[in-house]
Amino acid sequence: MKAITHALMFALKEILTWHTMRLALVSGLIVTAVWIGIGLFFWEGIVSLGAHILEWVPFSMVRSNGAWMLSSFLWLQLVLLTFALIFAFFGNLMLRHISQEKYTAFSVLTAMGSAVFWAVIWFFKGDYIYNQFLQLLTWLPFETVENTIGYLIGFYFIYSAIVVSMVFVVSLFSKTLLNSIESRCFPHDTPLKDHTFRSIGYTLKDSALFIVVSIVAFPILFIPILNLIVLIILWMWLIKDTFQYDAASVLFEKVDPEKLKEHTLAVWIISFTTALFNFIPVFNIFGPFFGEIAMFHYLKEVGKR
Repeated sequence: MKAITHALMFALKEILTWHTMRLALVSGLIVTAVWIGIGLFFWEGIVSLGAHILEWVPFSMVRSNGAWMLSSFLWLQLVLLTFALIFAFFGNLMLRHISQEKYTAFSVLTAMGSAVFWAVIWFFKGDYIYNQFLQLLTWLPFETVENTIGYLIGFYFIYSAIVVSMVFVVSLFSKTLLNSIESRCFPHDTPLKDHTFRSIGYTLKDSALFIVVSIVAFPILFIPILNLIVLIILWMWLIKDTFQYDAASVLFEKVDPEKLKEHTLAVWIISFTTALFNFIPVFNIFGPFFGEIAMFHYLKEVGKR
């Protein structure tokens, strides 16, 4: 358990460095821009698909969980707006007086602080906000409710596409990322391996399973609490194989799946922590980098024993 804790703390510290922050922001913005462009081009089809899926769900459940989805969407918008306003007023001022390293930490802490601030507001006033949205959806005709929730489902589809794509991007550039960390943080250790093992097969398999299960289990996403559990499990399943095989491929002479099963608990804990990043806007692009680095540090530490 000590090695897991060290790995999580190391990864959190590493994503606050300028090197990793820059890579995460550039790749995250590109992936996000691509999927927003695709989403805008196919928006009507995406919304129609979302509305069609709603036919599987009873209206009472659509209305109830639709209020929850609207409440969550409002929270996300307020977090992003708060983050943007703080940067608009204080970003340039901070950049003049602090180093790039501290500025990147300021960026992440601002995003986290915005999320925590509004989470506290929702903790005390969440029921009131939910009831107001529920009352609104009760007044609206079914067609209007269906279209509104269809739009939110469209955003969910695009967001899921960004999450999956970021896993692919981080895995694709994992050797570059991990070699950079090795040279900066562990310059006196044995150089990383450079054999031909690739985790892309596992990533493709887990991504396909993620998409299929997401579609089949979609009605469950309209059940409060259970929907959060299902999302976390799906995200954990999506990343667990990719990150452990990426890390193992640069640390060990041979990647042995049976040998890696000895670290199942650590893999699931790191995957769980990584999945939580997806609940915070902006932070979601840092999640795959955090998971990749944490898995690398964990396997590196246990490999020395």
